[in-house]
Amino acid sequence: MKTVIPETPPDFDQTRIIERPDGFYWQDMAGKEYGPFTTLVDAVQDMEYNDASAALPEEPVEEAEEEIGVSDWIDPETGEPAEESVPRIEQH
Repeated sequence: MKTVIPETPPDFDQTRIIERPDGFYWQDMAGKEYGPFTTLVDAVQDMEYNDASAALPEEPVEEAEEEIGVSDWIDPETGEPAEESVPRIEQH
């Protein structure tokens, strides 16, 4: 009986670990390498780490400031945001 080896890697196989004299590296499917890591465990942990903030699309600064309530008005005399300065009343 002949063993059939699939030509494409399984869906879960998106990375590989490489051992070199200076440590362990991991490589994604695009070919970008990360490392060196002192142990195989360190390389695997870094490879499996999923930074949720990196997966989010970037939001324009103005939208982020609006969401947290930062005023968009800047005092023309001081150059400071409205939250950081005392309102000026002109005296005539």
